Amino acid sequence: MNQKGDYIGVFDSGVGGISVLRHLRKLLPNERFLYYGDSANAPYGRRTTAQVQELTLAAAERMMKYGLKALVVACNTATAAAIQALRQTYGNLIVIGIEPALKPAVDQFPGGRIGVMATQVTLREEKFDSLLHRYENAATIAKIPAPGLVELVEAGKADTAEAEALLTDILSPWAGKLDALVLGCTHYPFAVRVIRQLLGPRLVLIDGGEGTARETKRRLEQAGLLHDGPGEILWQNSAENDEILALCQTLLNQ
Repeated sequence: MNQKGDYIGVFDSGVGGISVLRHLRKLLPNERFLYYGDSANAPYGRRTTAQVQELTLAAAERMMKYGLKALVVACNTATAAAIQALRQTYGNLIVIGIEPALKPAVDQFPGGRIGVMATQVTLREEKFDSLLHRYENAATIAKIPAPGLVELVEAGKADTAEAEALLTDILSPWAGKLDALVLGCTHYPFAVRVIRQLLGPRLVLIDGGEGTARETKRRLEQAGLLHDGPGEILWQNSAENDEILALCQTLLNQ
């Protein structure tokens, strides 16, 4: 077990945070990553704020045993509900969250029509409400909850007829009415093909993974904590079965 603080912990409620891990690995190829997915308790998007906080803090405690120099909360729901609690608990640790990439969308389409597709918890939390108020006069912003999509991604069904049927119900009212769609859950980038099929190839899709990776690199550089290779990914998942770990590898290389 590593106790030297070499790892960048990457946490998600399940496999969704792998969409962020892909950006992190591309930007920081020499780093050692510990990815922990809490698939046994997914989805977080239907849980209470207190439950999400409890699960997130428990996961962080487990990950800290491996020696972390930074923790990336690669889960919009956990960030919205628990990021402040994490920073209070681990005051000396670099803790980076992710939020719906509303600012890049508004910057690209000032005065435009922007949808934010996210879990119920993300959309109801004060953190997102504050973000929404910051930009509500700069664009027309619509909240689009997507219940059920996380479960399909967790089951390896993000690109199936089942996902298409679910997303048709969710997105068909918005066809032709949006300039951009913010993917406010790290699971959702894995359903991009179906989303584009339903909303058209010209719609701009934006997620916060790349920005989170850039912020992680900036903070590590600032603290003098960059690792000089070789890179590594250590996989952990609360579901503890071979199928979920195989799905992690598939999604990483997708």
